[in-house]
Amino acid sequence: MASQAFSILILVLSAIYVSDAAGSVGVNYGRVANNLPSPDKVVQLLKSQGITKVKIFDTDPAVLSAFANSGISLVVCLPNEQLATAAGDQSFADGWVQNNILKYYPATKIEAIAAGNEIIGATVTDETKSLVPAMKAIQASLVKFKLDSYIKVSSPIAMSCMGSSYPPSAGSFKPELVDAAIKPMLVFLKQTGSYLMVNVYPFFAYEGNSNQISLDYALFKENPGVVDSGNGIKYHSLFDAQLDAVFAALSALKFDDMKVVVTETGWPSAGDASEYGAGLANAATYNDNLVRRVLSGKGTPLRPKDPLSVYIFALFNENQKPGPTSERNYGLFYPNMQRVYTIPLSQQELNGNFSPPPPTTANNDTGGVTRISGQTWCLANPNVNQQKLQEALDYACGDGGADCGPIQPNGACFDPNTLVAHASYAFNSYYQKNVRVSGSCVFAGAAYVSMQSPSYGNCQYPTGY
Repeated sequence: MASQAFSILILVLSAIYVSDAAGSVGVNYGRVANNLPSPDKVVQLLKSQGITKVKIFDTDPAVLSAFANSGISLVVCLPNEQLATAAGDQSFADGWVQNNILKYYPATKIEAIAAGNEIIGATVTDETKSLVPAMKAIQASLVKFKLDSYIKVSSPIAMSCMGSSYPPSAGSFKPELVDAAIKPMLVFLKQTGSYLMVNVYPFFAYEGNSNQISLDYALFKENPGVVDSGNGIKYHSLFDAQLDAVFAALSALKFDDMKVVVTETGWPSAGDASEYGAGLANAATYNDNLVRRVLSGKGTPLRPKDPLSVYIFALFNENQKPGPTSERNYGLFYPNMQRVYTIPLSQQELNGNFSPPPPTTANNDTGGVTRISGQTWCLANPNVNQQKLQEALDYACGDGGADCGPIQPNGACFDPNTLVAHASYAFNSYYQKNVRVSGSCVFAGAAYVSMQSPSYGNCQYPTGY
């Protein structure tokens, strides 16, 4: 028991440290697919990318076991269909916590339980009425097993629960949901020291109002901004505006200090013809800018001192998800663990202090020069000085002899039209033309070797010439 108590203390101190950080980015690990890698391989992928926070949608034993001693924090889920049972049967809640939480904790670093997903949405349902009683039952079980100080209980709400979200200062929840579930849940969260989970998707707002909302505004790109007529604040991103609408709604109910975590946000890399804005370039731009926005440590205009915590949806493209094409194309990775597009996923990557584990090297027949073996690619370091990166790009496309045709306008790799993306393609072309010899992926510190393919869609990074 002493060793378990010590382990729990370490987890608490770790959680305190993370909460003081400048913002955090995690991912949702959904598994509605029949072609995904094993949980063990997924854990290795996450660690190789520097991802330390993950949310799952159940308590699958194989997944929970795979995450043991990984150092990765988990948010797990009590499924929607079990809420009513938990709400009406404390013994069921006790058994669920004992079999799905206590059995794995603290080796598996479970930090929160999501009671259902988007139970609080557009309308009041039977599930809505069961939500808070179920949360209280799970909390009582955590207290019984002395886990309540370490694991929080919450429930992700959908933006469809908002009665008004524009302008952000006039944000409010739908009146019929307030008394039925929202206010009782907020009281519970405050009493237990938990936080509100909210799923925020600028894509849905843009898709339904593309004639009124600027795409640049939805993607965090440079834009003139939108002024809130209620308080005069100018917003430069739809994400901030949506989140501040939630903060305004909380303030209207006198929960000004309620912490909020964005448990889902993302952008699909493909969609049906009617799904305006879905596409690979937009997905890469949104998630790239999102990560940079969150890790900057800045809060929203209404809560400028509160760093953001978000979970990107999703880790993989999931081929068995129902609905429009977009639903199967939110992943950062394909099921073969290759990136759908290349963006930074951690502070280490932004700082230039992290790259995937180095490949092995071997002396091949290259005149005694060391060649990096295996499939590897040379990518731009997103944290170096822009001028330095531009000079390296100019060299690669000029005297370096790289094939830079695909990153010209109308080229297969022109989008996303960013310096880092274009430099990555040029650096890799130079690297491959020089048969991956050591020293050909340096560019004065502006590049690094990656074992993850950066190819996406029609843009294929070469692996040799």
